[in-house]
Formats: sequence, C-alpha cells, structure tokens
Amino acid sequence: MFGAGSWGTAFAVVLADAGTDVTLCARRADIVDAVNDTHENPWYQPGIVLPERVRATVEPSEALAGADFVVLAVTAQTLRANLARWAPLLPRDSLLVSLIKGVELGTTKRMTEVIREVADVPADRVAVVTGPNLAREIAERRPSAAVVASSSPEQAKLLQAASQTPYFRPYTNTDVVGCELGGALKNVIALAVGIADGMQLGDNAKASLVTRGLAETARLGVALGADPMTFAGLAGLGDLVATCASPLSRNHSVGVRLGAGMSVDDALSATTTTAEGVASSKSILELARKHDIDVPITEVVVAVLYENLRPSDGVTRLMTRATKSERHGH
Repeated sequence: MFGAGSWGTAFAVVLADAGTDVTLCARRADIVDAVNDTHENPWYQPGIVLPERVRATVEPSEALAGADFVVLAVTAQTLRANLARWAPLLPRDSLLVSLIKGVELGTTKRMTEVIREVADVPADRVAVVTGPNLAREIAERRPSAAVVASSSPEQAKLLQAASQTPYFRPYTNTDVVGCELGGALKNVIALAVGIADGMQLGDNAKASLVTRGLAETARLGVALGADPMTFAGLAGLGDLVATCASPLSRNHSVGVRLGAGMSVDDALSATTTTAEGVASSKSILELARKHDIDVPITEVVVAVLYENLRPSDGVTRLMTRATKSERHGH
C-alpha cells in the first residue's frame, strides 16, 4: 500500500479485516513508528485501532516484496513521479490498484492510463476501487459499498474477494473509464455544491447542481467510451451524493469556504489534506474541450479557482445560460 493518508489507511483496514496482510509504505518515519508501535495512524485516522495484519515501512522494496496487490493511494498529481521510482521493484504478476480520484494535469490522463504507461503493464493488470467511500466512515467500519473495476473480470473478482468485509461490500465492473471519470468529476461537482452551501443558496440549488453535475459527468464519460449506466451506480451517483452531502468531504469543505467568502488561498490553507478536485478541475475542463463536450459547472468551478470569478457571478453565469432540453447533448 503506497500512501498512508486517510484513504490509504482506511483501505488498509478493509484489506486486513478481510484477511490480507498489508504493508503501508509511508514517507514519514513517525507514521511508520506509530503504526508499528501503537497500531494507529494518529495524523490521518486518529483513534482508529489498526488490525494486527497492518504494518508499515519507509522502504518501497519491503512493501512490495511478494505483494499480490499493489495499492496506490497517493495524490493524483504525484502519481507519475512516485510510480516511476517504484516501477522497477514491482512484482511481475501483481495487480496495480488505484484508489486515486483525479485526472493528470498536462496530459489529461486518467490514473489507470498513467499507471499503465509508467509501469508498462497491460490493462488486465490494473484495477480501480471507487464509490461512496468517505475514508473516516470506512475506518470506523460503518457500512459502505464500492466498485472494483478492471478490464479483467477475473482480476476484479480477486480484488473483490480480498476486500469484502461485513461493513465493506465491493461490486465488480469492467467499465474502468466510467468508474474513474465518475470519481474524478464528482470532486469538481462537490466543490460547486460546497460553494452553493457556503452561499446558503438552499437545497433546490444543491439538488440542481448534483443532478446537472451527473449529466455533465455522463456526457464526458460517454464521449470517452464509458457505459452510461455506470453513472447511475455506485461509481457515479453513489460517489457524487456522498461527496456532495458530507462535511467529511474535503472538496465540499473547500467549496463551502469559497462560498462563504474566503479567498482560494485561504480556503486551501484551511484544508489539511488534498482536495483532488482543485487541480483536476483544470485537467477535466481541458479533457472536455478536447472532445467538444459542454461542462458548464466545471467551467465555473475553474473560473472561481483560477480566474478570480466571484461565486455569485458564477451562479449568474449558470442560471442565465441558454435554455434547452434536459437531455441536450445526449
């Protein structure tokens, strides 16, 4: 497991509870010492007692020795550089598993595309875990469902079996494109919903953003070859609802601060962990423009974050767009 942050630690708990031995590879020696000595990661999952099957190291070679699953839980924009260092150490037959919900800046590539390129592995050696998976709730072993996606149904089933617990129910899917895009775009929509909440625009506004955000996600996904039904499932609607509704969502929280009048710098400084939607919004907008797909909510979020657009003007921009059929663009 590469990445000992909130989600990486929570998924380590899932795998260990399902009967898998897990080695967390962390950058910080103090996290490693805490995990090994006290069975806790007090910086990212304070108060959660980690299973005995979870141990930690700072050495990538130690973490990778004999690994059947190599789980990647680093931030989206650091994946390429990190994986380039780890790639020579990867076991030949291991399944590379992405927990990352983002799109790479510059290349507009999804995380599995980055993994395949950097590690030089075929599609059937890569998988994604996604869905309504707020890390703290999973670490607390509250009920949650998820999607394990791979182009190989057999590999997806192996990971499904390795991560099924009484509180974590994984389903399989072969639509990797749809599952990844659902996870990446929901962060951007959560920023928009958070802005609306910070401005106290009400539940109608929130519901409208969630619904139109889902339409935006599906438009782009279908253009890239995704199954439209994926966006009605856990990787689409499920993840979107959880991220837009919960105060545990980092992206939603950043949006709330922006809507309440904070500057972008101050809103980000108040967030101790990465809000993936902030960087990925730019790459998602670029990806949509490459394929001539209309993504008005994403455009407004990017303008608020990077072009000094006031949130109130963003609302006006969305509300005064030309009217059209609800299924426009489908």
